[in-house]
Amino acid sequence: MESLLKAVDDFVWGPVMITLLMGTGIFLTIRTRFLPWRKLGFALKITLSKEARQEQEGEKGDISPFSALTTALAATMGTGNIVGVATAMVTGGPGALVWMWISACLGLSLKFSECMLASKYRVINERGEMSGGPMYVMKHAFKGKKIGDLFGWLFALFTVIASFGIGNFTQANSISEALNTTFYIPFEKTGIVITILAFVIIVGGIKAISKISAILVPGMAIFYMIAGLCVILGNITQLPHGLAMIFKMAFSTEAISGGVAGTAVMEALRYGVARGVFSNEAGLGSAAISAAAARTSHPVKQGYISMTGTFWDTIVICTITGIAIAASGVLGTINPATGEPFTGASLTMKAFETVLGSVGSWTVCIGISFFAFLTILGWEYHGEKAFEYLVKTPKYNIIYRIAFSVAAYVGATTTLRIAWSFSDIANALMAIPNLICLLILSGEIAKDIREYS
Repeated sequence: MESLLKAVDDFVWGPVMITLLMGTGIFLTIRTRFLPWRKLGFALKITLSKEARQEQEGEKGDISPFSALTTALAATMGTGNIVGVATAMVTGGPGALVWMWISACLGLSLKFSECMLASKYRVINERGEMSGGPMYVMKHAFKGKKIGDLFGWLFALFTVIASFGIGNFTQANSISEALNTTFYIPFEKTGIVITILAFVIIVGGIKAISKISAILVPGMAIFYMIAGLCVILGNITQLPHGLAMIFKMAFSTEAISGGVAGTAVMEALRYGVARGVFSNEAGLGSAAISAAAARTSHPVKQGYISMTGTFWDTIVICTITGIAIAASGVLGTINPATGEPFTGASLTMKAFETVLGSVGSWTVCIGISFFAFLTILGWEYHGEKAFEYLVKTPKYNIIYRIAFSVAAYVGATTTLRIAWSFSDIANALMAIPNLICLLILSGEIAKDIREYS
């Protein structure tokens, strides 16, 4: 089973998928006249403004624009920022970080487009709540209604599947592994706590999830950034060498010695793009589901606010993790417990320990735990809205909530070696119909952004 999933993973994240993802990003960037890039400063300004935190009267929506952003960030700021970056730099070489940056730049255009369209084509369900996302865009914006219905149904189905993989199993498993390794907390106890906490919060719906996210996402991001910058500054003498290695290996056809495998340029590109998408989810369409819940005066404005999630997630948080690892000199070193190179969470912990000692491990452990738990909350909302679309009513959402909470216990207490491959495949299955949708509606996207600007 594991070998089969790896083969499928290698195929779906091969040249075709990477070309579709990056090609769509390049196409939309050019067709929108680079406005998502040119307006990044403006987007960051309005995102951090007081207005973005308020729910303006007369504007339709369930939560403030800032809460919609932090809910989307809750879903993206997970193991991808800590474990995913480390994994990419081992399997794809340190140059994978450069491809994560490149995919993030193109991701600004992708995330703007999908979130703007979701805000434009959202609907109000029978409970008076906003429901939106790529599935509703496909259903209502496509001229061919049968194709729109099919694409919308497929996207919703893949989103439900992905919510249990990328949004649940891998996150719960990372929390239990980190707490067991660092504080020796039994997997079962962690699983019970995650399950109960998750259910108590998600039963309150988007308002409860967004309130938690609006507090914990900025707080944990600042906490992790400060710790990461301390590690980088503590290794400042090795920083030039670390940066040189990152840029050199991004385009090198030679393998790195010292146990780091698969560092040809295609491997760096593949793992950099795959882990970049796993981190910021630009192109998947998931963030658009949260964006559709926001109170906003204009869909383009919400698109700008939502696209900053890619900036904070990859350009800031993932960069701090990657540079901390490169500057620490631990990349390629052997883990005496396994006889193999450090990878994943253990590599990031090792990097932080070079400056912060045991506190470094605790910091990474706490970061993984909080980020991953927030991801569980954010993805529950995405999966629930997709489930609601499939069953055509919110009446049965409680079934999804219970199943999702129980699944967190399974993820926390089971060794999931296939979880990462499963999550990568689920990501690709979501991305394909979403990217095709963005290409089809690219003219509408370009027209709307030009009129607003």
